Amino acid sequence: MSVEEQVGAARPGDEVVKEARPTRGLRGEAMRRLLRNPMAIVGFVLILVFVAVAVFAPWIAPYSPKDNSWLSEVRPGVYPGPSAEHWLGIDPLGRDVFSRLVYGARQSLLIGVVSLAIGATVGVSIGLLAGAFGGWVDALVMRLVDIMLSVPGLLFAIAIAAMLGQSLTSVMIAIAVVNIPIFARLLRGEMLGQRAADYVLAARSLGISRAGIVFRHVLPNSFTPVIVQGTLTLALAIVEAAGLAFLGLSGSDPSAPEWGRMLTDAQVALTSAPQLALYPGLAIVLAALGFTLVGESLREALDPKLRR
Repeated sequence: MSVEEQVGAARPGDEVVKEARPTRGLRGEAMRRLLRNPMAIVGFVLILVFVAVAVFAPWIAPYSPKDNSWLSEVRPGVYPGPSAEHWLGIDPLGRDVFSRLVYGARQSLLIGVVSLAIGATVGVSIGLLAGAFGGWVDALVMRLVDIMLSVPGLLFAIAIAAMLGQSLTSVMIAIAVVNIPIFARLLRGEMLGQRAADYVLAARSLGISRAGIVFRHVLPNSFTPVIVQGTLTLALAIVEAAGLAFLGLSGSDPSAPEWGRMLTDAQVALTSAPQLALYPGLAIVLAALGFTLVGESLREALDPKLRR
């Protein structure tokens, strides 16, 4: 028997083993790679800690974030540091820094999630409209998107928040509007690429309607990059919310616990107590880093071109 015949010869249990072997779907394979990625694990841990702190803030914080009972202990250039009663010290207005830091996670999470939900919903709807119809509809929608993208994101958000007034709702709307063209352009580009795929041509040849092709085939296969972008946008929303709060646009209540506002309050103590600015800055970086690591890991796990 030749070597080719020996290799090609089937043994008695070969077919049974081949049938019993489980086949992994693309999503299962992506999840397996995601859970084996150290960056993804670190990102998930940071996100879980961030969410847990935000949810259980009333039980974690030892004091109310607006309680300034220790104002008498603060003197010009003298700000009490960490102690047994105040783990991270007291801010220039006599409030417990640790309590404000914990409650600030709840504020940042709320702004990030709500602004992402609004921006992604509107952006996906616009991108779906442009990608499904094409032609003059696509041209009109994309020109509006190009106009929105021509303005730097942070300046656009500042302008919108300033026009709407100082409130938490204004910040959410401002960040959401900035993210709308990102999701619209991303989904539209993916749908245009999927429209030329072989399975779409096969569906058309079978007489399936345009709506059926778009919602059953093109849209589900185009949604993966949108999910990845959502995690990255959530990280950016936290940073933008802190920036707007630093500029005094996050709300009319100056005592509200917010990481960006904590940076503003710490400006008068930068020379004598720089740690008051370090704590909220580090919290912003870690929260954004968690979502960024998960987003990059998702992109690597779901993109066939980036598979190792």
